[in-house]
Amino acid sequence: MSEWTWEWTGYDPATEQLREALCTLGNGYFATRGALPERRAGLVHYPGTYVAGCYNRLESTVAGRQVVNEDLVNLPNWLPFRFRLRGPEGTWGSWLSPGTHALQEHRHTLDLRRGTLARSFRHRIDGGRSLSVEQTRLVHMGDPHLAALRTVFTAEDWSGEIEIESSLDGQVMNGNVHRYRSLNRHHVTRVRTGARDPDTVWLSCRTSASGIAVALAARTTVLSDRPPALSVPRPGRHRAVHRLIVPVTSGLPVSVDKTVALHTSRDLAISDPLSEAVDRVSAAPAFSTLLDSHVAAWGRLWRRADLQVPGEAGRILRFHLFHLLQTLSPHTADLDVGVPARGLHGEAYRGHVFWDELFVLPYLNLHFPEISRGLLDYRHRRLPRACASAVAAGRTGAMYPWQSGSDGREETQQWHLNPASGRWLPDHSRLQYHVGSAIAHNVWQYCEATGDTEYLHTKGAEMLLQITRFWADLAVPDPSTGRYRIRGVVGPDEYHDGYPDAAEPGLDDNAYTNVTAAWVLTRTLELLRRLPAWRLEELTDRVRLRADEPPRWEEVSRRLLVPFHQGVISQFEGYDDLVELEWDAYRSRYGAIRRLDRILEAEGDTVNRYKASKQADVLMLGYLFSPGELRALFRRLGYDLDDETWRRTVDYYLRRTSHGSTLSELVHGLVLAKARRADAWQYVHEALEADIADIQGGTTGEGIHLGAMAGTLDLVQRGLTGLETREDALWLDPVPLPALSEYGFTLRYRGHWGIGARRRNGRLEISVPDSEESAIRVRLADRAVSVAPGEVCTLVVSDGDSR
Repeated sequence: MSEWTWEWTGYDPATEQLREALCTLGNGYFATRGALPERRAGLVHYPGTYVAGCYNRLESTVAGRQVVNEDLVNLPNWLPFRFRLRGPEGTWGSWLSPGTHALQEHRHTLDLRRGTLARSFRHRIDGGRSLSVEQTRLVHMGDPHLAALRTVFTAEDWSGEIEIESSLDGQVMNGNVHRYRSLNRHHVTRVRTGARDPDTVWLSCRTSASGIAVALAARTTVLSDRPPALSVPRPGRHRAVHRLIVPVTSGLPVSVDKTVALHTSRDLAISDPLSEAVDRVSAAPAFSTLLDSHVAAWGRLWRRADLQVPGEAGRILRFHLFHLLQTLSPHTADLDVGVPARGLHGEAYRGHVFWDELFVLPYLNLHFPEISRGLLDYRHRRLPRACASAVAAGRTGAMYPWQSGSDGREETQQWHLNPASGRWLPDHSRLQYHVGSAIAHNVWQYCEATGDTEYLHTKGAEMLLQITRFWADLAVPDPSTGRYRIRGVVGPDEYHDGYPDAAEPGLDDNAYTNVTAAWVLTRTLELLRRLPAWRLEELTDRVRLRADEPPRWEEVSRRLLVPFHQGVISQFEGYDDLVELEWDAYRSRYGAIRRLDRILEAEGDTVNRYKASKQADVLMLGYLFSPGELRALFRRLGYDLDDETWRRTVDYYLRRTSHGSTLSELVHGLVLAKARRADAWQYVHEALEADIADIQGGTTGEGIHLGAMAGTLDLVQRGLTGLETREDALWLDPVPLPALSEYGFTLRYRGHWGIGARRRNGRLEISVPDSEESAIRVRLADRAVSVAPGEVCTLVVSDGDSR
């Protein structure tokens, strides 16, 4: 394996769903899992295809209650391609596939540079015949509606005929996540099939409730000196099948190309998805030409996302970047979609949008800002719904949902299944109102990185103001402390959703929630001061901003309560009253205790009783904010957060976290790189391996963890360099991490394309490519420098200091 390729050898049914997720190919518009073309969905294989933003809502009965869930829909399968040989006696043998026939030399190769998945294998058939097969698959990065599969057959020491079935399968459902299987999963209806010509078949359908029309067309052609003996399209009830009989001669390869077009009624500038799909596949060039243009499109992406890290860490980082760009490509910028937490790689979390853009946008802002802006537009379009949700809850401003889908309503399920006990339990994660702060943070950071004041003064300002209104309304004064309190929320930890034995869910004064709310209030006040008078007047009129609101925001931003205990920041008020968990005993009893909440519930206990966290909560503050910015936030709130208090806080929660989320090691790695770098690599290493090693025990097969993957890229780009974009400058505070002592990447910043950052031999070089743009300002801890286009600035890095 090279730095650009990943290989899987052999055939192991137990690990196929993991490999399929990791071998998913996509282009930001749609993606298809790396399933075997000859196998249908089942317990071993799952050939899912997902279009970004294609959701459907179904009702199910759960624990005796009727519940409604919206899911990203598994669309008709374009992959099916199976084959069999005619025997010496003239009869057809069985269809060849793993499990029915022994495979020899079975190998999958994922080529990141070219964006292709190759497969090679040999079948040894009764009678001593061998058939060598090579397949190459792509989901086109240049034309987001095209995909293709080339299959090359080579008969070894025999001649005869191969029968091929190339089809489109509409008999699909959402079945990737086992714990969802008691729910209604049949989203596709009104399946129709047909044929355009002898080479092309088509299939159309609709989602049952959302009414999205979906159409696929497939063209199958043979490249051989001898024409097919038979080529007949056979439309059926749920499958459109193209049957071919292809003669083969010993030692002479025969290529069969399947080219597919996919359209939905959500596409822009089309009138009918079916006619568009048929026309597009008919006009599509041959496979070799498609491959060339596809590879060229990937080449353009790689140039904009240059990443150079030596060794295995570099290989994994490039792998993560590959999957990020397959989920969120420049094509995504034109779509009305958010960041699906599990990519377009599976059905976990039902394809919903959480707060994961908080971990994704920092990287995209400095490489593909047009994608970031499109993702923020997804939130802005759903601002009216967020405001309506706040009103329904008796609040003002915008209450964004913890889980979002098609239209921005709260999609968080009311009940979730604990596989360890088999019980359905109430789900209170919708109380994670801190998603609003994440959206505000994303808006601010995007505008700081790009200088897009037009966005900040318009859509961004509208979101910031409405999120600020919500926090100011939610904060209530407490005369006994002289502070404002935010009650009844759930923090990022997620394990704690209420106090032990409390009648109502929710916690008071979650530190992360309160501090980030104060940050939002402060930034919004700053924005109001910076707005031109005419825009402030226009915005005030548009959102009906009252004169008494900003003064209250100012007061709340300075007086929100942050609880402390034992000289550390409390995760929430009352945290110190919880029971200490016997960590060693539970590790001895269960081994892996990442999902401690499920273990305790199965025992008849609840994690709400214990000082135990699923993932970083308080420490998320150290992930979002630099040490200086965090100190300034606490100082504004009237607290002194010195280095020793923060170090105690880091140590305290490290000992009490089970890392039940792939985001947890990522956050701890970055925080420790700043606070206690000797221990950082352990967590960084686990963050890098979270998906490829499936450390959560089977979850990656249900979809990769996009936030964690993108977060590792941000860890290099922002964490190791201390990079911040604020006050019209690049701020740097390099952090030495011996295991990642060399790295390099390029940035796009304020009109400059290709700013280079390289760390090697104890030096950090910042190079600005020659252009007509103005010089950029680089701020260090003790000074500022100006780097003009065509210049290189070299900083000596030693023990965390730069000079």
